[in-house]
Amino acid sequence: MLNVLPQPQGFHFPELKLGLDVSRPIDGDVVVSHAHGDHMPKSKRLHAIATPATAALIRARGFRGELTELAFHQPMDLERCRITLYPAGHILGSAMVHVESDAGSLLYTGDFKTPPSPTSDGCSFPTNVDLLITEATFGLPIYKWEPHEVLFEQIREFATSTLEEGMTPVFYGYSLGKTQEILHALAPLGLMSQVYQAAMPLNRIYEDFRVNLGSYERYDERTVAGKTVVCPQGSLQVDNARTAMVSGWAALASRSRGSGSHAHIALSDHADYFELMRFIEAVNPKELKVVHSPDPSVVDFMWRT
Repeated sequence: MLNVLPQPQGFHFPELKLGLDVSRPIDGDVVVSHAHGDHMPKSKRLHAIATPATAALIRARGFRGELTELAFHQPMDLERCRITLYPAGHILGSAMVHVESDAGSLLYTGDFKTPPSPTSDGCSFPTNVDLLITEATFGLPIYKWEPHEVLFEQIREFATSTLEEGMTPVFYGYSLGKTQEILHALAPLGLMSQVYQAAMPLNRIYEDFRVNLGSYERYDERTVAGKTVVCPQGSLQVDNARTAMVSGWAALASRSRGSGSHAHIALSDHADYFELMRFIEAVNPKELKVVHSPDPSVVDFMWRT
């Protein structure tokens, strides 16, 4: 039986000398599932293992510790276990971690999306593990996403109709992951986009890994007219703007008068409830642990029944 110690961030397996997404040094190795701030390491006094894209992204976001790059589907033997990384479909470089040991096997999803984000590396995973630790950020039946093609068309339609009205379309999205998805959706239009400054080095890494982001430049209020803007909500003040919230949370915000946006596009880089249930069924674990869920009992009950 695997001994799991939840941490303020991530999980520690002391008998395996292994940490998953932990932020502080431990006795052993730490695997980083992806480069979002609530999963990446905070201390340079640890040895981190990550995919090449995640390694590049966490370096760009300030990590200065020791890093070993591990490609997808390439097993690595550590002191007390073997790990293999599988593409998680969440953002570029995001990985599920498969751990095999004498104490049992586990699959840790980190954040994941199936079907995968078009700006990720795809999504695949092993099955029949002893323990599955899965995120369930949108683990309620009220969350059911439209296909990417439909949501991308909503983004393009909002951009073109807003520009035709002589206004500036502003898309709200995080600098890592969502900004690149929005730019990828806009790319076929051939428009110039302006982005928040923090996204610039991250965009270049996506392009290094052959993700098409179209034409973009750093935001400049003097030259923004006739262009689209992509930025985190509250980060920029753009005159003559129409705004669109682009997030899984837009599914709820669209029902609220207090969202502050003119449009709500429920494009998420997490699995919806129904995708999550199909994923758990496919993995077929002996034991299930659910994290980051609005109501873990809903997922656990539905899976077991």
